[in-house]
Amino acid sequence: MRILLTGATGVVGAEVASLLAAGTADRSGPQIVPTARRPTGNSPVRWDIGAEPAPDALTARPWDVIVHTAASTRWTMTRAEATDANIRTLREVLALAGPDTHVVHVSTAYVGGVRAPEDLRGAEFEGYRNGYEWSKAVCEDIVTTEHRGPVTIVRPPLVMGRREDGRIARFSGPYSLFPAFVSGLAAVVVGDPAGYAEISPVDEVAEVIAATALGPAPSAPRTEVIAAGQDSLRLDTLVDITCDTLNAFRAEHGVEPIAKPPTVSTESWNRFFLPLAEQWLSPVQQQAVKLLAMFQSYTSMSEPFPPTCRVADPGGVMAASVRHWAQSKPRQALGRPTPWTLINAE
Repeated sequence: MRILLTGATGVVGAEVASLLAAGTADRSGPQIVPTARRPTGNSPVRWDIGAEPAPDALTARPWDVIVHTAASTRWTMTRAEATDANIRTLREVLALAGPDTHVVHVSTAYVGGVRAPEDLRGAEFEGYRNGYEWSKAVCEDIVTTEHRGPVTIVRPPLVMGRREDGRIARFSGPYSLFPAFVSGLAAVVVGDPAGYAEISPVDEVAEVIAATALGPAPSAPRTEVIAAGQDSLRLDTLVDITCDTLNAFRAEHGVEPIAKPPTVSTESWNRFFLPLAEQWLSPVQQQAVKLLAMFQSYTSMSEPFPPTCRVADPGGVMAASVRHWAQSKPRQALGRPTPWTLINAE
């Protein structure tokens, strides 16, 4: 069995690479070939997908399995940027697949689910929150309609650190919330306190992907949704766990606790507070407001995702992830909050 893995140095790809290597170590025959735009010590094949042709080592013959984890997850991409980063690269990868190749495509759970009108950012993304979601939806359509062989789509939610110790390849996405809480830039939390906030530990996301790659190919396109469902965290609980974990770390180092920011509904924020923020806050504070606004619809969903792979105890996952971030970034975790200050207030 020959398995091609793209994005082998990414947050999810790095975990998948380790699991695939471990899962095939005692088998005769399986060959795992990881690729990455910027190879590291694991020595994957260098391939900047979309910017250069596939290396000769990847084009000799069709693959038994292609695991496509490479993607840009930026929520700020334009339609053109998302097309280049995710859609065009998928087509390059599919060019390496034969009619019997099992393509395991990593998407996002947010392709599905309920989106409120205030979550959307105009007609550019056709009913999706941003360019990342839109491009992933297009990719799902491409891989299920254009690939002639078996397909499995894996949809994880927001990805946090490993369940046991919170470790993760890099801090991105939801990890922006932690320094914002500590610094005081997150003066309020915008959303519904009872809204659902779906997270999953990176090791369990990787386990689903690796098991899919090493298992039998489906006879029809299959979708795996990784989520906690009705056991998902609520926004208020997520904020409580984050602040409590940070304050426990701060107490161990003799530093005063941070205050839990109040919650403001999305409607109130957009109607009353946001216009004032744009007028009176400093440029740095305004940038923080825009950053945190991206998380509104991801952390206060009206309905959770129906899982095919259920995440247990997401609160424990959140606490382990916050703890690992604090241990890795002690200067930030132990910093002194700076309250919002108004400018031009004369």
